[in-house]
Amino acid sequence: MATQNPPVSQTRSFSTVFLIEMWERFGFYGMQVLMVTYMVKRLGFVDSKANLVWGAAAALIYATPAIGGWVGDKLIGTRRTMLLGAVVLAVGYAMLWIPSGSEYLLYCSLGVIIVGNGFFKPNAGNLVRKIYEGDDTKIDSAFTIYYMAVNIGSTISMLLTPWIRDYVGAKYGDAWGWHTAFGVCAIGLVLGLLNYSLMHRTLAHVGAPADSEPVNVKRLGALLVAGAAMVFIAAFILQSELVARICVYAAGVAILGIFIHLIRSSRQHERAGLVAALVLTVQTIFFFIFYQQMSTSLNLFAQKNVDLSFDVFGLHLFNWIPEQFQSLNAIWIVALSPVLVLIYNAMGKVGKNPAVAVKFAWGFAAVAAGFFMYGVGARFAVNGQISSWYMVWGYGLYSLGELLVSGLGLAMIARYVPARMGGFMMGAYYVASGISQYLGSVVANFASIPQHVADPTVSLPIYTKLFNQLGVAGVVCTAIALAMLPLMKKLSASHSDAANNNDPLPPVRSATIPPSP
Repeated sequence: MATQNPPVSQTRSFSTVFLIEMWERFGFYGMQVLMVTYMVKRLGFVDSKANLVWGAAAALIYATPAIGGWVGDKLIGTRRTMLLGAVVLAVGYAMLWIPSGSEYLLYCSLGVIIVGNGFFKPNAGNLVRKIYEGDDTKIDSAFTIYYMAVNIGSTISMLLTPWIRDYVGAKYGDAWGWHTAFGVCAIGLVLGLLNYSLMHRTLAHVGAPADSEPVNVKRLGALLVAGAAMVFIAAFILQSELVARICVYAAGVAILGIFIHLIRSSRQHERAGLVAALVLTVQTIFFFIFYQQMSTSLNLFAQKNVDLSFDVFGLHLFNWIPEQFQSLNAIWIVALSPVLVLIYNAMGKVGKNPAVAVKFAWGFAAVAAGFFMYGVGARFAVNGQISSWYMVWGYGLYSLGELLVSGLGLAMIARYVPARMGGFMMGAYYVASGISQYLGSVVANFASIPQHVADPTVSLPIYTKLFNQLGVAGVVCTAIALAMLPLMKKLSASHSDAANNNDPLPPVRSATIPPSP
């Protein structure tokens, strides 16, 4: 297990990453919760175009960490790259603050966000891996809590930004409502950067070798120029559906080829772990197709076919704005994460903590049940609108599945992938997730509603047909995951035997770092 020569504890180091990740996700999800409806209601996109533009953006947001992980490992250091990413993201959200109806400004803003996320995301996750290196039980728990950080920030922002949009829009006009809400995302990330500046010493002993070297100004300058070029490349990709599709599918072929190359060229004792990581990554791709429905089909479903009133036994409690239903995902994850951590720790103490592959199978079963819940709600719809409580329980089941699959995807990379490939493989995992985000938007368009249709009784069967089909797909994924368990058990055993018969990873040390106050 990684150790520190006193007195920086793992908990304090982890807290620093936890908090900046929380604020970064505050900004990201505050933007995401509004983006599809912004394109539809403010820019006049049809819902199918809005879904695909956001799907392409999401794919790039998840793909660029493959480059960012390499930059952190080899060029300027893990901590520095994470910090640079946070600054770039703040600039991207600030660009959305500008009250303009320009499509190209939207594409450029998303391009900046894509680049910033590429720098930030893999390196934040890789720092957590380095803090808990070598302890499988703690890695599972740490990444589950880390995943909870994502959802604390996103819960607040997904409830807040739609309310700000409506409040400011009512007083100062629709345009200012939308763009002020985006501006709050930038402010949140600035707060995260200020917090990090106060706590950064707790991470001074953790990072890549490049973190301990002086900054190479020429290398940093070249990196910034390359990042600026990537912004315009991303904007070009987003404005063309054909180009986006070609890039996403090419990335899928490339990442599969890289995985195969790494497995073939790896050391004998590393191979079983890499094969296991590949199998679980493929399963994760299927999960993220389900995940993408939250910001696309489920978001638009809430706009048209959900009763916004929360009532209990005829007593009215409150109303929600349609976009705020997306926050149910984060609320459930914050509630469920500590419960799962307790379960993992308790089962780990008696040597019965289920394998990651088993948790993946449970996760797909929960996701399937969640999508079926919306179909059940449609059977009791009134005037084409289902009760808001069906959304609550559907999101609850779906979120449990997300914790078991996506929440442990990062832990899977940390456990099975050799440390020397850690940053890159974190990035590769996000590329796979990005591909499925785009595929999820394509799937969402199976429930595309024609612009002239405003009757909820017409749109309801279109949406529920898609959700029931996704439920069936979830059942199939569960069956496949269960069928793969014997193979995964064999690969995990081979990986564990090899790891036990080789020298352990060198500990992380802080002998040259003064005590933290």
